[in-house]
Amino acid sequence: MTDESRDDWMKWARFRFSVIGGLLASPPPRGHLGDEIENLSRRTWQHPIRADELMTIGASTIERWYYQARAENDPVAALRRKVRSDAGRNVAMGAKLLEALHAQYVHFSHFSFQLHYDNLVELVREDPSLGPMPSYSTVCRRMQQNGWLRRKRPRTEGQRKAQQRLDEREVRSYEAAYVHGLWHTDFHECKRKVVDASGEWYQPDLMCVIDDRSRLCCHIQWYDEENTENLVHGLKQALLKRGVPRELMSDNGKAMIAAETTSGLDRLGILHDKTLAYSAYQNGKQETLWEQVEGRLMAMVCHVAPLTLEFLNRATSAWAEHEYNRRVHSELGCTPLERFMEGPDVGRDCPGSADLALAFCVQKERTLRRSDCTLSIGGVRFEVPSRFRHLRKLSVRYARWNLSVAWIVDPRTDDVLARILPLDKSKNADGRRRSLDPVDAPETDVPPGTIPPLMRRLLADQQASGLPPAYIPKHDDSEEDDDE
Repeated sequence: MTDESRDDWMKWARFRFSVIGGLLASPPPRGHLGDEIENLSRRTWQHPIRADELMTIGASTIERWYYQARAENDPVAALRRKVRSDAGRNVAMGAKLLEALHAQYVHFSHFSFQLHYDNLVELVREDPSLGPMPSYSTVCRRMQQNGWLRRKRPRTEGQRKAQQRLDEREVRSYEAAYVHGLWHTDFHECKRKVVDASGEWYQPDLMCVIDDRSRLCCHIQWYDEENTENLVHGLKQALLKRGVPRELMSDNGKAMIAAETTSGLDRLGILHDKTLAYSAYQNGKQETLWEQVEGRLMAMVCHVAPLTLEFLNRATSAWAEHEYNRRVHSELGCTPLERFMEGPDVGRDCPGSADLALAFCVQKERTLRRSDCTLSIGGVRFEVPSRFRHLRKLSVRYARWNLSVAWIVDPRTDDVLARILPLDKSKNADGRRRSLDPVDAPETDVPPGTIPPLMRRLLADQQASGLPPAYIPKHDDSEEDDDE
């Protein structure tokens, strides 16, 4: 039974009770019941379903209603429409034909109802023993009753697993218990195009970060495309404005699983929780926000032409801060900003901009070229301080979209040892060279004739052995002349 028919049945039951309710509350004297029923049948009543329609009721009908409800503890229930005795039984479609339809659905769940019906007609024509062919509406009802709804045909292994997971596991809504306990982030492609200064039209991507418990929009910004650089740029602004969360949820996009993103979250102590493949419903709060962006924000700038990225970002920031964050949320019963301020809060203070830039970097080993004390990163040569010239390998940290600077770090402690810059060959052409920094303490003021300890021991052992000399010293000619 549908909700609409159930409501209609209750409206009819209450209407019937209102007609005979006076007879039950104040029974007429003996012998006058028929007169009272006749009086009720002469009245005009408003139709219980169609408010603009009037109706009259026959005396026999009112009499039947009266005797149905008189002896019942719940007269309204007694006046409800009775369920058919054959309700729930498939009279027009036999069990054998229903089984054939189910087998067809298992193999072709992506078929429409009409296509299922047309194939079932051919199946009955080939095998009349399945029974008479029911109508199209009957086939649709049976498929809906059994949950045999149309599904998209999975084209990849990930889509197949996602569909299987939906078939086997229930989907439930959830909410973090603490502010900053869980953040969501995602990109959304705009349905409108914007134009840049060079006259190129393109569809921008909206990057947004929201808090799960409060639904607060931590940061929202449009970019020319979805990539790691833009994701990190938006994340750093959200962190600086709101603080550091405990967990971040995103999909499995290239920007979300890039080395800079994952490394930065690890260094900041943020657990990165990724949604399952082809399961956008797990990030449903973010998807709900996109509906408001398109339904309210973009609707208010529909007449702005030409639409630029700069104006779109100003409008989006104003909408997010002064409407979305300050408007009562239908599910929360308060504004996201109020819920955010109420807590409880498990967030942490955010480090400075320089520390954030250093955190969202990839760290790799590079070989040092000792001839000129440089190393290569992404095809760019970087000068290394000369005090590191004795090392063969160096751990460097950098962002692949910004090769204007890099850092040498200690791989054991992640401490920054030095900042390095790209090699400036034109500057080196002036002929001036830097002095080398000492690797160790220089050897200064060494007394003449100083012999290392090992050599002293070897000489002493040779002298104490009593062996004859291992060689005959050769005298100068001048010394031989003196002997003669």
